[in-house]
Amino acid sequence: MSGPQSADKRFCRFGRTITIADLIRDLKRASSGWIKSLLPSLKGFDWQDGYGAFSISPSHVPGLTAYIRDQEEHHRRESFQDEFRRLMRKYEIEFDERYVWD
Repeated sequence: MSGPQSADKRFCRFGRTITIADLIRDLKRASSGWIKSLLPSLKGFDWQDGYGAFSISPSHVPGLTAYIRDQEEHHRRESFQDEFRRLMRKYEIEFDERYVWD
């Protein structure tokens, strides 16, 4: 796995030898340990079981970077849940909400 060149990007690139499940497992494990060591009041912090992973083309990297940078403002206008539903509909991905939200 290699990270992006700029520190303001919060997405990742990885090769064909790592599975998405392994990547997410390792990210959740490392970030849980980090946040618990940083803020002892969050010692009970735990990630939800599920996750979503999306691929993009290189031509969309600038737009994704801008989205990530402005995400806090964006989610004042559209909740994460509403955005997720919209993206699932847009890309015609079937899902059952009973199994999406922990």
